[in-house]
Amino acid sequence: MFSILMLMPAITFNQNVPLSKERMMAIHREVPDQPYLPNAFGNKKTSPARSFSGSGFFISQVNVNENGDNILGDAANEPSLSVDPSDPNRMVIGWRQFDNVLSNFRQAGYAYSTDAGHTWTFPGKIESGNFRSDPVLDFDSDGFAYYNSLTFDGGSLYTTKVFKSDDGGASWNTGVDAHGGDKQWMTIDRSGGAGTGNIYSAWNSFYSSCSPGFFTRSADNGSSFEDCVEVPGQPYWGTMAIGNDGELYVAGSSGGAGIIVVKSTTAWDPGFPVNWDLSNYVDMDGFITAGVYVNPAGLLGQASIDVDRSNGPGRGNVYVLSSVMRLSNTDSADVMFSRSIDGGLTWSSPIRINDDAGTDHYQWFGTMSVAPNGRIDVVWLDTRDAPPGSYLSSLYYSCSLDQGETWLLNERLTDSFDPHIGWPQQNKMGDYFDMESDYYGAHLVWTNTFNGEEDVYYSYITPVVAGINTDQDIQNRLSLTSYPNPFTDHTTIGFTIGVTSMVKIVICDISGRVIKTLADEKKQAGTYHLDWNSDFPPGYYDCLLSSGAQTKHVGLVKIR
Repeated sequence: MFSILMLMPAITFNQNVPLSKERMMAIHREVPDQPYLPNAFGNKKTSPARSFSGSGFFISQVNVNENGDNILGDAANEPSLSVDPSDPNRMVIGWRQFDNVLSNFRQAGYAYSTDAGHTWTFPGKIESGNFRSDPVLDFDSDGFAYYNSLTFDGGSLYTTKVFKSDDGGASWNTGVDAHGGDKQWMTIDRSGGAGTGNIYSAWNSFYSSCSPGFFTRSADNGSSFEDCVEVPGQPYWGTMAIGNDGELYVAGSSGGAGIIVVKSTTAWDPGFPVNWDLSNYVDMDGFITAGVYVNPAGLLGQASIDVDRSNGPGRGNVYVLSSVMRLSNTDSADVMFSRSIDGGLTWSSPIRINDDAGTDHYQWFGTMSVAPNGRIDVVWLDTRDAPPGSYLSSLYYSCSLDQGETWLLNERLTDSFDPHIGWPQQNKMGDYFDMESDYYGAHLVWTNTFNGEEDVYYSYITPVVAGINTDQDIQNRLSLTSYPNPFTDHTTIGFTIGVTSMVKIVICDISGRVIKTLADEKKQAGTYHLDWNSDFPPGYYDCLLSSGAQTKHVGLVKIR
């Protein structure tokens, strides 16, 4: 463990009034102001990587060496995650990599997994030795990965490159210039419509490389990016989402209280310039800010926006969530939520997700994603379990199964850790986490200091099923699902096991005869996905999962 004396003063503005955009931007800039330093131990000094599994949740460290060990003396934060829609076992993560905690010089770290996040390969950095920051990653529908990364030209401008990988993040091309500015975000259209494959990126209007514009589009799979355009309301410190018909939503801080949501129903069409249909204010009873004591030189978190893409009653709903400094009380950080059922025209009154009593706890880095079945997943860091005056934080989770009307009781997923250690010459643990939900749970990439330093971790969160409320039930939990079902020639089978055990998954015909074995091996506790590409004739089949003395089954219907 390293104790690092921080020489620069912490910048804190713990006042429940919005800071001006100029003041917030002045204290939050991504510039190379310290030289690169190699790892003090030549990456040879290591410690055991931290991992944990149980109760429908596991964590696996991402920034590890070739032996799966933690590398001492470095730091990693501000991670971004994407899961390959063509193969859910394949995913890639990027982060700000600090090779030596004695310098804040950062690079574009990355790692990939081919086994649903249980193990990770960290090959190194994109453009090793070059200053890069603010990573944002996404996959397109064809399984190509993209890595949007910020750099500084040494003068006064921020620029970005978008790097592309055709092997799940194992290697990357030389990148394409994509304009850019501080705290850029990126999303890729996977709606299945005419705009599928379009790449969109937006960033802060301050320090933009193409002012007054701060938004760009690629309609050729990242081969080039169009000239920049402006976005009404100038949202910043936020994210983007694609709707069911390819409509684009951009969310971010409004510069004062609340969040701005901007929508385009024409961005999908490369034959026309990007036009904006609406720019509406969302009351969150608070505001996103920087310089709060729990993360002195960083953000409370960014604005999350997502769309319900299910075929259920919430289809098309738009949701926003963020950790905000409250206006109606003195709470410095609550996780607040709002929804729109009319495509962003109007918004509900804000709802507080964290259910702690009082106003003296910090709920920060609130992050949201929506599952394909409409479940809304939310995580955040929480100080409610810490001694008074302490910033020790734990990871918390909640979800909604009824379009945000009600929320499950907050669930504490981890022990507390100290976010104020391991700072790589910056008084912060980064600015954001990232999450992506599937039918069975939520993929999360986040930062903690369980190793006594800032490291990046992948977690998979399986929501606790109603009615399961004992430790023994949780340990014995076994679930099996498939989607789509019915299917034509392909379905994805998801399964969760509560304890490490031998797992066998077979396909049986209508008479109970085993006709296909999909898995027969020892598995660690956690959630997995298997693809079944069936060449069997149409009909009814049964998929059976056996783990220890337990068996689950799900009927599969193949059509056509």
